[in-house]
Amino acid sequence: MIEENDEMNHENGNQETITRVTGMYKDWFLDYASYVILERAVPAIDDGFKPVQRRIMHSMKDLDDGRYNKVANIVGHTMQYHPHGDASIADAMVQIGQKDLLIDTQGNWGNILTGDRAAASRYIEARLSKFALDVVFNPKITEWQASYDGRKKEPVNLPVMFPLLLAQGAEGIAVGLSTKILPHNFNELIDASVNHLRGKRFKLFPDFPTGGIVDITNYNDGLRGGKVRVRARISQLNKNTLVVNEIPFATTTSSLIDSILKANEKGKIKVKKIEDNTAAEVEILIHLPSGISPDKTIDALYAFTKCENSISPLGCVIEDHKPLFIGISEMLRRSTDNTVELLKQDLEIQLGEFEEQWHFASLERIFIENRIYRDIEEEETWEGVISAIDKGLKPHIKHLKRAVTEEDIARLTEIRIKRISKFDIDKAQQKIEALEGKIEEVKHHLANLIEYTIAYFQRLKKEYGKGKERQTEIRIFDDVDAKKVVIRNTKLYVNREEGFIGTSLRRNEYVCDCSDIDDIIVFTKDGKMMVTKVGSKTFVGKNILHVAVFKKKDTRTVYNMIYRDGSRGPSYIKRFTVTGVTRDKEYDMARGNKGSTVWYFTANPNGEAEVVTILLRQKGGLKKLKWDIDFADLAIKGRGVRGNLVTKNAIKRVELKYKGVSTLKPRKIWFDDTIQRLNVDGRGELIGEFRGEDRLLIIKQSGLLKTIIPELSSRFDDDMIILEKWIPKKPITAIYFDGEKERYYVKRFKIENENKEEVFISDHKDSFLEIVSTDWKPMAEVVFAKKRGQDRKENLEINLEEFIAVKGINALGNQLTKEKVNQVNLLEPLPYEAPEETPADEIEVVDEEVVEEEPKASEQTKKGKSNGEAKDYDVDDEGQITLF
Repeated sequence: MIEENDEMNHENGNQETITRVTGMYKDWFLDYASYVILERAVPAIDDGFKPVQRRIMHSMKDLDDGRYNKVANIVGHTMQYHPHGDASIADAMVQIGQKDLLIDTQGNWGNILTGDRAAASRYIEARLSKFALDVVFNPKITEWQASYDGRKKEPVNLPVMFPLLLAQGAEGIAVGLSTKILPHNFNELIDASVNHLRGKRFKLFPDFPTGGIVDITNYNDGLRGGKVRVRARISQLNKNTLVVNEIPFATTTSSLIDSILKANEKGKIKVKKIEDNTAAEVEILIHLPSGISPDKTIDALYAFTKCENSISPLGCVIEDHKPLFIGISEMLRRSTDNTVELLKQDLEIQLGEFEEQWHFASLERIFIENRIYRDIEEEETWEGVISAIDKGLKPHIKHLKRAVTEEDIARLTEIRIKRISKFDIDKAQQKIEALEGKIEEVKHHLANLIEYTIAYFQRLKKEYGKGKERQTEIRIFDDVDAKKVVIRNTKLYVNREEGFIGTSLRRNEYVCDCSDIDDIIVFTKDGKMMVTKVGSKTFVGKNILHVAVFKKKDTRTVYNMIYRDGSRGPSYIKRFTVTGVTRDKEYDMARGNKGSTVWYFTANPNGEAEVVTILLRQKGGLKKLKWDIDFADLAIKGRGVRGNLVTKNAIKRVELKYKGVSTLKPRKIWFDDTIQRLNVDGRGELIGEFRGEDRLLIIKQSGLLKTIIPELSSRFDDDMIILEKWIPKKPITAIYFDGEKERYYVKRFKIENENKEEVFISDHKDSFLEIVSTDWKPMAEVVFAKKRGQDRKENLEINLEEFIAVKGINALGNQLTKEKVNQVNLLEPLPYEAPEETPADEIEVVDEEVVEEEPKASEQTKKGKSNGEAKDYDVDDEGQITLF
């Protein structure tokens, strides 16, 4: 089309020039993308600065006189080097200042905790910190380039002798790529640099200025594909109040509170009131309604709010005008190696300066001591003066380290008569010797450059490392199951006959409370089972027998079932668990034959096994029409098994005779100290085996004591000193210091109210718990304080069981001793045989993934498990089952 227009223009005699645009936009886009990547968004590997940050630091050095400067003045000065507006420069400067490393700030610079912005740049002031002056600037080893308009000189890179990029972190979005380098701890970076210089391995993990807790399991050295999880630090102030003291990185108190309120509005959690008392430190009080579990609420806050965030790091830097993707370990190695090279350059410059000073000091001494200045009195020309001095110096310059130049001689002629007249040979010699000492020192540093660099880093840590301890705790997080901690904010109803379940069927039968993310399990009369998500109204199949909230991987809920296979087939009995299914898929708990029906069905949350009565229909020749079956005599298997034969005859009905007790063995519970949580997976220390009514005993260093039901969602404080299975008949022995009476007391007691938190030491501010024991016969050793001028009294061993009888928890106790006590040690307890607990019936639970071979139809003998022993079932001619 353009060519046709060209021809038409020539034909018409039109002299207008047509510019072809083919490829122009492609070139423009590449130029723009390269500019954004190299000049705006991504930091350089050499000094860790983006261009705007480097220009701000250079401008602050230009203006530095030790006093504060208005930020507006610094921003205006920076615009000589940075071809962009003042707003972007001011924002970048505030970000550097908030990191509290390079800039000494004054005024309102905003708050990274609350998200409050800094005051206008005309109201706030700044100057370079001592650390910045120490490690960032050195004009002698700085490479310079012209500024964007050619009027000024600016550094290509600043000679930063510290892993500044990793200390501050960086984030930027360019065209086609981005970078996200997380901040790391100041002292840990120095330690890692020293380890690298010594050839040792090192590991680096993020440390955030907002504190909190971080899980670095998948950090992946800060490379693409890595992820860290950060959490707020939440603790329980009392049974109805939670307090947030530290927040996750990249979160503010305002955004965190908003996320909590949104979760509350959606019914994910229940919150009564939130108070934000944040000032210099974070303090958010979350008040809970009565009856709401604080432990579950903490988990829910992590699951549904910004109290837990995931951050995906991406290490991208600029090297040789190209983007480079590397991990933080490699960044530290390159930064440390660069520091070695910069220190070497600095030492070489110092060596050259000291040698020049020594050279001229030596020349000056020769010139004055040998009175060579008198040789120029008769000379009338400059050339003659130079020649005379050169001639006079020659007999004395053999020890010099370089040749004497005309510039050296010219400097000698500039020495004033006054200085010559007051010249002191001894002082001149001392100056030369001092310079020789400095030269030797610099040469030693150059010869031992690695040790010199290590000493340099150690000096930085000593001078600037105080107050820069790690703020973020490293911990492995437990995965929070949202379905287990979500508040059940709606009600589930069922229409059994028509086969509908849902939250909108308010006129029908109420089932239970549930949440909108729960799954529901349903069993119907024809032996079908389905798991489906909660909805307003869902059809699952007519004649519903059982409906409940489904718990995935639940091996303790056991279903007892008797069913008929087909319209006229035999009846079977089975016990099974349902641990995992595909949602909305229909499963057949019978054999799948048409006309199957369920005679009897129960769901038992603790594996209860009842006794039922089988009643047969009257039929000629049948002698036995009624007998009992105990579900406890059957093994618990997967949902897909056929079960054991009950009878081949027609059943009239099945009646419950006796309610059963749990046939599951006690559940073993472990405590994982790494994540401070309970588990049933064998991680950590075994606490014990727990039945449904068993409780945990918790004692804290503060003297607080309580018992709780062992739920896997329970949380534990750092000051917990005892966590074990609670035995109600077992006494607790404590030795504590009473702050009011200033004496040690011994008390033994049993817990009288298992549902109440109690403090068993006196409430005086100086009272403290010395030792506590849950042994049956504890022994203690008292170490007495040494009196002045006397020998120390021998240690006293005490049988605490004999020392004091078991009393109430509020009793003061008996005084331990009248003597002054240095410390009390707990010794090995005396032997004691504790009363044995009544063992529970143990039935192994078989996970549904275990495929069991079904018995053949021709078999006449069926086998089951009862307490680990095989039992035989014999089928008579009438098809009835007999257990023997």
